[in-house]
Amino acid sequence: MTIRSLVSTPLLPPGFTVPASRWTDPASRLRELLESEPYVFAPGIYDPHGAEIAMYHRATAIYFSGYSFAIGHLGTTDMDLYSGPEIADGARRTISALRKFQLTMATGDPEKGVAPTHLEIPPVVVDMDGGYGNLFNVQRVAELYVNAGVAGAHIEDQVLPKRCGHIAGKALISADEMVGKLRMARAVAEDLGRGDFVVIARTDAVSAVDAPEKTRGLDLAIERALRYLDSGAPDLVWCEFPNSDREPTERFADQVRRRFPDAKLAFNWSSSFKWFNDPNPISFAELGELGYKFIFITLAAQHAMGYAFSKLLQGLSEEQERAYIALQRKEWANDDNIPTKSHHLFTGVPYHQVLGETMGASRLGKFDGEAAEKAV
Repeated sequence: MTIRSLVSTPLLPPGFTVPASRWTDPASRLRELLESEPYVFAPGIYDPHGAEIAMYHRATAIYFSGYSFAIGHLGTTDMDLYSGPEIADGARRTISALRKFQLTMATGDPEKGVAPTHLEIPPVVVDMDGGYGNLFNVQRVAELYVNAGVAGAHIEDQVLPKRCGHIAGKALISADEMVGKLRMARAVAEDLGRGDFVVIARTDAVSAVDAPEKTRGLDLAIERALRYLDSGAPDLVWCEFPNSDREPTERFADQVRRRFPDAKLAFNWSSSFKWFNDPNPISFAELGELGYKFIFITLAAQHAMGYAFSKLLQGLSEEQERAYIALQRKEWANDDNIPTKSHHLFTGVPYHQVLGETMGASRLGKFDGEAAEKAV
């Protein structure tokens, strides 16, 4: 990713800079990417730390997953067990962390000769589930999201309390009620001067066991998607599919784009599907060609963290301290780029020191073992 221009900020000492895009509306940036890129991929995260790692590796966008949030913050499944303000606060803290992380990396570590790294802040799309209530619950949560600097959000058409799209027993609200929720999210963004806020309409019609319409399955999902697009409220539509089969994915895109040729679609490349067993898994590039412009893996961070931490714990059980030494060797390998190997740098110790000295923070000092502790 090419940084277009670098500028100063009051939150860095003189001589240090950040990308000028720091002050670009994240929603405007997301719209720009959706128009200019074959597709936008966003790894699913659930906390500030995971988002910072994604940003370090220059993720184009970030998806703040509701299911991941349920797992990571409540240790439970995705069945509307958290409230709108809870996940909104998680998103707010994550976006705040990304802005701080940009400053952290822009400082580098002058004492150790680590050069600044200039990172763009990726736009963050956040799960809004079914809106956590009626039209006015949507109003409240949408305001929290917009004011937090969220780039966009998706709302789904399930009866509340909703459940994960891959859990049985889903029922749908009426299309009219869903359109009202979508319009409310759009109206809130426009009222707050953030008209670029990206609204995504999700339908769970394919697997729903109950709905006001007589139609069922993929036909109902197509009908719902057309109804939502016809309202003019959403920028993208997302159909939650029950498996990795190509045919429904291709048919949904074809039928929707026959009526709306420029329609942009979203696709959950879901962790629930055993892609490794699929003889011909659909690729991101193929999805982009079909019109799926926003692609994400909802539980990407949760699965990656769970795998890596489990492997460490297995090693500690079998080899005790040698397992952690082996981990450190991998972290600090010269041919790899693991940002968290130095938690001092990653969490901003040099940034706090340099800026604190600039602003006259008299209580900031250096402890005797700092150099040794930060040594490779």
